[in-house]
Amino acid sequence: MPEHITTYSGQWFDPTAPDPAAIHIEDIAHALPLICRGNGHVHRFFSVGRHCIFCAREAEARGASDRVVLACLLHDASECYLSDVPRPFKKQLPGYREAEDRLLNMIYTKYLGSGLTAEEERQLKEIDDDLLWYDLTYLLNEKETRPQPQMHIEISYDWVPFEQVTEEYLRLFRIFSARLHGKGEVSE
Repeated sequence: MPEHITTYSGQWFDPTAPDPAAIHIEDIAHALPLICRGNGHVHRFFSVGRHCIFCAREAEARGASDRVVLACLLHDASECYLSDVPRPFKKQLPGYREAEDRLLNMIYTKYLGSGLTAEEERQLKEIDDDLLWYDLTYLLNEKETRPQPQMHIEISYDWVPFEQVTEEYLRLFRIFSARLHGKGEVSE
């Protein structure tokens, strides 16, 4: 059995010993729109890729830095290489959390220049948790105990073809990468 996965772009990627050179935004942007939120236990398909787009848009609407907006877009990127594990179970898997943190830091370093500061992490977590409130309420019909968070964007759970989500993901990546790095259009 191979000790790697083969990504959409044909890269061999070893999730246990990740190589930053094998991380490609095109693979991330292709895979995340095909992965369903909540391990598929939702009333309609809603992708991790679309969730990340909403996180990035909400960060921008809240006036976050370009770096935080891009971090919000990338915050679930490790899932395209490791898959997702539900939060309650993830707490019981320290090895998985370490691998996920290591890979995500590698992704942030590649695309942001470094890992996140504590304040950037706080901002990202707040936005991610606020969007989770909406996911739980509208995708799972759960009654949330905390108050409804104030959102600055419109959230829609209508189905969108994965190709459109991929295009939007890449478009936002290129815009905020260019702003962050002070360059024109960025692809890698």
